Amino acid sequence: MERRKFIKTCCYTAIGVPLLVTTLQSCASAYFYAPVTLNKNRLVVKKADFWQVKKDKKIPRPFVLVKTPGMEFPICLYKINEETYTASLLKCTHRGCELNVGGGIYSCPCHGSEFSIKGNVLEGPAEQNLKTFEIALDNENIYILQS
Repeated sequence: MERRKFIKTCCYTAIGVPLLVTTLQSCASAYFYAPVTLNKNRLVVKKADFWQVKKDKKIPRPFVLVKTPGMEFPICLYKINEETYTASLLKCTHRGCELNVGGGIYSCPCHGSEFSIKGNVLEGPAEQNLKTFEIALDNENIYILQS
């Protein structure tokens, strides 16, 4: 390889690798954790948290994650339509790994189990559905009822 081509390749690599790493890191943190308050035995999430503003445009979020200090795993609060939400604990019922959210399913990175957004097993090795929570609504808030 001639010297000029070698230097050019090294420069592209030196610029490209950090850019690629930054891009991949931003994809990994794409989940939005909604601020939550605790009211009696209910977690309270604002319906407005299902919207994000980018360049003066309101973009809907299909789901938000909820995490409180006493919980080991987050809860995924999924919006099915304007008045229907579902909430599932993101803990795989097979071996207890934290689930990934995307593509309208929950998937386990450890052993490949898949669950519907309502928490039902779609693909094993998991045999039990996810822990789900009852939901209540008012005009501004979503209430996740803890049992």
